[in-house]
Amino acid sequence: MKFARISMFVLVGLFCGIASQVQAADVSNWDFQAVNAMGVSTWTGTYPITITGVILNNPEDMLDSTYDDAAYAEGRMGAQWQIFIQGIGEGENEDHNGTALWMGQNYSSLPWGYGTYDGNAWAAEMLRLNYYYDINNDLQQFRQGDLVTVTANISKFYGGKRNINEDHDTDPQYDFTVTLVEAQCGLPTAKELTLADLYADPLAAGYDSNYPKFDPSRKTGAEYYQGMYVHVTGLTLTENGDGGWGQTAWDERLCEVTDGQGRLFNLRMPLYDLGDAPDGEFEVYGIINQESGKGNDGRFGYEIFIMDVVPEPATVSILLVGIIGSCLSKRRRT
Repeated sequence: MKFARISMFVLVGLFCGIASQVQAADVSNWDFQAVNAMGVSTWTGTYPITITGVILNNPEDMLDSTYDDAAYAEGRMGAQWQIFIQGIGEGENEDHNGTALWMGQNYSSLPWGYGTYDGNAWAAEMLRLNYYYDINNDLQQFRQGDLVTVTANISKFYGGKRNINEDHDTDPQYDFTVTLVEAQCGLPTAKELTLADLYADPLAAGYDSNYPKFDPSRKTGAEYYQGMYVHVTGLTLTENGDGGWGQTAWDERLCEVTDGQGRLFNLRMPLYDLGDAPDGEFEVYGIINQESGKGNDGRFGYEIFIMDVVPEPATVSILLVGIIGSCLSKRRRT
């Protein structure tokens, strides 16, 4: 029976674009990312679920998905893959927030993980998640700005956000799928912010001065913008804050910035070259992420994953700033 069930998941995932014959419940990014006073997920639901959003980043810009032959033997994760999608809609119908999708090569490197992909299996997973067939039956690659629907059979809360993943298990029953809604829809208009906007309002209910960026009501602060595409101005690198600029290892890719008024924030570098670290004030386009490193405390660890630094060549800025496509107002938050 188990073999038959697994085979069904593989076939449906590959040829039908859905992960189960059970009707999936449509969930908004906003509801999916709900948290309590400790910043821990309060979302409850039954699987499968679907979440719709615009792809904010190309996966190769964030993590290296190149297969690592020695990962299992040496006890490391090896290749990793991650994208963020942001909810769509306008005004009261906006699906505020976004959601990260992640998977890794060697889940056995984690105390709570199970299984590892060999080279062929990992290549098949990357083909399944990164590509789709268009109406002419030509293979196309998902790209930043595509509007997609994600079908998930499991999710996990960690580090301050609820992630769509495989529950750190290679069993195909935990596969998630990405289905194209509209290609080249365009990035959402970046939220125009300063660091003050990423700090919680001290008058917010449940405000804790020990965690100045976290508002448990999600009405202010970094939690309100989590998983979203933003444009943050008025930044300066702190003294020695540029140590992670241009680094490639995930843990080494952090830089610290200030607004000159006592507020501090972390920037996470992409894997592509942004040039030299700026000397003076600058602006960034990027994604509000959170990496608290804990499963029971999501009140800290906020950062901006950089997608662009201003000034940049006009061709780059136009690509990353984007424009709201007509498709972005089609779907509404439930």
